Amino acid sequence: MIEATAERRSKQCWRCGRTFGCADGEPGCWCESVLLCRETLAELRTVADDCLCPACLGALAEPEPSERRRWAKAVPHVAVRARGVPFPWGLAALAFLICALLVGLAMGPISIGAGAIAESALSHLPWLHVHSPLGATDQAIVWQLRAPRVVLAALVGGMLAIAGSAYQGVFRNPLADPYLLGVAAGAGLGATLAIAYASAASRSGELLPLAAFAGATVAVAAAYVLGRSVGGVRNAGTLILAGVTVAAFLTAVQTFVQQQRSDTLLEVYSWLLGGFASASWHNVVIVAPYIALSSLVILLHRRVLDVLSLGDDEAASLGINVRRTRLIIVVAATIGTAAAVAVSGLIGFVGIIVPHTIRLLVSTSYRAIVPLALVLGGGFLVLADVIARTVMSPAELPIGVVTAFFGAPFFAVVLRTTRRLGA
Repeated sequence: MIEATAERRSKQCWRCGRTFGCADGEPGCWCESVLLCRETLAELRTVADDCLCPACLGALAEPEPSERRRWAKAVPHVAVRARGVPFPWGLAALAFLICALLVGLAMGPISIGAGAIAESALSHLPWLHVHSPLGATDQAIVWQLRAPRVVLAALVGGMLAIAGSAYQGVFRNPLADPYLLGVAAGAGLGATLAIAYASAASRSGELLPLAAFAGATVAVAAAYVLGRSVGGVRNAGTLILAGVTVAAFLTAVQTFVQQQRSDTLLEVYSWLLGGFASASWHNVVIVAPYIALSSLVILLHRRVLDVLSLGDDEAASLGINVRRTRLIIVVAATIGTAAAVAVSGLIGFVGIIVPHTIRLLVSTSYRAIVPLALVLGGGFLVLADVIARTVMSPAELPIGVVTAFFGAPFFAVVLRTTRRLGA
């Protein structure tokens, strides 16, 4: 039990009336370490509507074989068990995403009002009978040129942000990002090989994103196999080191290929810095199923991420198969990230900026971080893309430069905050 702070909250045991406190100011956290068998714990949770103090929990413990015991906590009140995304913050996140989408559709060499765009969108709904105020040219600009770019940026941004939050929870590393296990290096090598050795006609279609996706998937698979070969898959640190090793090797191969085909350096670096200049509805249709499935898996495991953040031993003592759960979350985050990278290039810092902003402003619980990261990440990258295509108009700035411009100072803030909390 750590020293109490001003934010510490107390609870009252419904059985004996004793008032007792919690470790970090949150009712029902895992500081009450009392051994109970599974049956007793299950029965207790069905009848208890409020918290039990550790003394009363200990009185209920029965002498049973150690392998059948599990660590238990005082049962929190129903309001605490239902804790998730606060309604005002959820509403604000949706409003932010909608505003970002409207700005993305409105901004460009030809300025189109947000109100006219909203009316044009409503005109596509048959039962509303709304007339579009846009002419044929403006309609084509909005829905054929800007809309696929904006939608793709929202999908990629949401995926990178939610994947970043998943990696940070699984590996208990606040600085983990979606490229931790070699996704960036693998995708970069795949794209470099496609640009260097394929014909211009073949890579202008689906070859380039397919090569990037395959490279990212192979890189993470190699990192997992390497980590497992040394018996360290259960250890998050060993898996991270395996990813760093694979990424270093693939980066070296990519550099060698670039030196061999120096005439393609400009195109390679243009892809590596990321962008949505060539976005189309075809790209959206291809990448949307991967991102939707990956995001759904991570969302369903958001409560488990809170438990994993306590440590592998604590999570295993609560009945969670840590190895299998980590594999499921990592695979989901990796597939979604690989699909996003395949159509956008390497866009950094989204998986760090968005989750940590939510931690600082809303909550440290992954039940809030994960869904909010999906929504806010989409809005953030849409606005970053607006800056990328307007700040140097008619030229276009790589979106990776924009995210790095905001991400590097934010990274420094996170480092200072982490240092203060650990001091």
